[in-house]
Amino acid sequence: MPQQPHKENTPYKLKKGENYMSSGQLVHFRKILENIKLEMGQDIDRMVHTMQDEATVFADPNDRASQESDIALELRNRDRERKLIKKIDETIAKIDSGDYGYCNACGIEIGLKRLEARPTATLCIDCKTLDEIRERQLAK
Repeated sequence: MPQQPHKENTPYKLKKGENYMSSGQLVHFRKILENIKLEMGQDIDRMVHTMQDEATVFADPNDRASQESDIALELRNRDRERKLIKKIDETIAKIDSGDYGYCNACGIEIGLKRLEARPTATLCIDCKTLDEIRERQLAK
């Protein structure tokens, strides 16, 4: 699921002696998540207006098929974004409950660098790697 529609954020500067998932870090990641959600909402609004503006009935079956294919692709992308917005909301709820930044599988710290790259990450890199290996083995 793509997760980089947002502008580049300034990485969090860890202060000397600062604990993992301090209030400053939680504010930083909440801001990133809220910005991603806002930008995605704006993209969805733009796409809806574009689709309404470009709604044309083509006489040529090839043009009509091409338009339908484009619309289907846009709708799949919007569905992915809708799922990501739901995941962002769940992640913000984890920030509120104090559970953000810890692996759902083993409970260790996910790490600031991983969360900067994927703020909605729920697994540490080791658990995610094992998860991907299992997925590949099941796909064979």
